[in-house]
Amino acid sequence: MGVYEELVARGLIAQVTNEEEIRDMVNNGKATFYIGFDPTADSLHVGHFMALCLMKRLQMAGNKPIALIGGGTAMIGDPSGRSDMRSMMTRETIEHNCACFKKQMERFIEFGEDKARMVNNADWLLDLNYVDFIRDIGACFSVNNMLRAECFKQRMEKGLSFLEFNYMPMQSYDFYYLYQHYGCNMQFGGNDQWSNMLGGTELIRRKLGKDAHAMTITLLLNSEGKKMGKTAKGAVWLDPEKTSPFEFYQYWRNIEDADVLKCIRMLTFLPLEEIDKMDSWEGSQLNTAKEILAYELTKLVHGDEEAEKAQTAAKALFGAGSDDSNMPTTELTQNDLTDGKINVMDLLVACGLTATKSEARRLVQQGGVSVNEEKVPSFDTCYDASQLTDGLKIRKGKKVFHKAVLN
Repeated sequence: MGVYEELVARGLIAQVTNEEEIRDMVNNGKATFYIGFDPTADSLHVGHFMALCLMKRLQMAGNKPIALIGGGTAMIGDPSGRSDMRSMMTRETIEHNCACFKKQMERFIEFGEDKARMVNNADWLLDLNYVDFIRDIGACFSVNNMLRAECFKQRMEKGLSFLEFNYMPMQSYDFYYLYQHYGCNMQFGGNDQWSNMLGGTELIRRKLGKDAHAMTITLLLNSEGKKMGKTAKGAVWLDPEKTSPFEFYQYWRNIEDADVLKCIRMLTFLPLEEIDKMDSWEGSQLNTAKEILAYELTKLVHGDEEAEKAQTAAKALFGAGSDDSNMPTTELTQNDLTDGKINVMDLLVACGLTATKSEARRLVQQGGVSVNEEKVPSFDTCYDASQLTDGLKIRKGKKVFHKAVLN
């Protein structure tokens, strides 16, 4: 089985152009491809993680990845999947986020001469003369076709700014530029990017002739990644300072039964033959599958040692053990106490387990909070400094654990 066939078998391929040529190029290591990452935060999340795993698979097969950081396009913002306009970021914030991305990507992709390359589209987009760009590139785009694109249609009712309307030509120009300067002959992206990606392929053909071999392929990456990358508390980050290895492990350990095998196929590097044997698993076997998924992904992102720690801690917790050394911990100070005590609602908010005190109150009233393995009886419950000095082990629901200590 070639790498292209493996991508299909893992459920990653959604749409392609020129499938036979793409299959040949990918399977024979002839693809120089790019995937774009808009630096809208200072850390990648699991939605990006899916794209990074794809880049790793293709690089292992001899293809050359280009990680495109959207330092230029981020100054406009992609309207795809948005119900409102993105907040504008300063150039300094974008540059900081780009640096954070590069550091995290190096765990997945091997950069260097004749290997993977990282580029920032700010290097060419910010120097463009707008009038020249509109005359040369804008003339290649049909407004009627753009308005039929899904990314624009869903914004028309609430209003689409002219600023955002520039995003498709700019993203298309990225492919055109990479094709000319880096020999990039293929682009990958999520299925919410299909219209933008077709724009890039068409731009190359219109500017360089029909014989220009620019290929487009879309995956289930972005739509699945955005869904999987969100929790009640927000995004699941790859930065251990934002999402600890234990929390990362627990996120995948707690995934829905219906999603576990799909995630194992799409995200892990386990052999397909081994995964196929899990298709008939049910009941307690699905818990084993979740442990496999959580361990494999934590190992990919945080390394073997952190994966072992997270798994050991999780098993100790669920097995009623006492090892909480790797549990996410919040250190409180005397400033967090009132008259030497802290109310359980304030405690939950301080630990990031709920966003507000009203949410914490509802959770306690519903019986969803335990402290040191005892269900919290009332939202009026308080804990004093001596209890916090010894450490409080908080359980939210059945599977979210957190520790609070007084510093």
